[in-house]
Amino acid sequence: MPASKLLKLLDAVTASVAVADAAKVDISRASAITLQFVRANHGSGSSAFIVQVSNDGSNWVTYNKLINNATNTNSQTILRSAAPTISSDTSEVYSFSPEDTFKYFRVAVTETTDGTHSCFAAIRE
Repeated sequence: MPASKLLKLLDAVTASVAVADAAKVDISRASAITLQFVRANHGSGSSAFIVQVSNDGSNWVTYNKLINNATNTNSQTILRSAAPTISSDTSEVYSFSPEDTFKYFRVAVTETTDGTHSCFAAIRE
C-alpha cells in the first residue's frame, strides 16, 4: 500500500500569507494530492486560498486545475478552480488533477476582514 502523509500547511493563521512567504512542499513522489481549506472565526469577509506549482522551486505558476468536490451530473464536466474562496465557518476539499506532476507546490491565503485560515494536505506517494 502506498505511503500517505498529512501536512498542516497553514495552521489557523489570522492574517494574509503571501505566496513568497509560503512554505514549498516537495511532491516529486506524489501520486495523489488532496487539500482541505478551512475558515473559522468568521465575522465577515473571506479567505481566498492560492495554490502555486513549480518544477524548479524558483519559477511559480498559479495552479488553475484544482478539482472541486462539487456535486455534478453525468453530463457535466469536472469543475476546476484556481483560488478557492470561503466566506463562512466551513471547509472545502480540492484535489490536484491526477495527470499533472510537479516538483513543488505551496499554498497562500489572502484574508478579507477577519477569520482564521488553515490548509491541510494529504499526499499519497
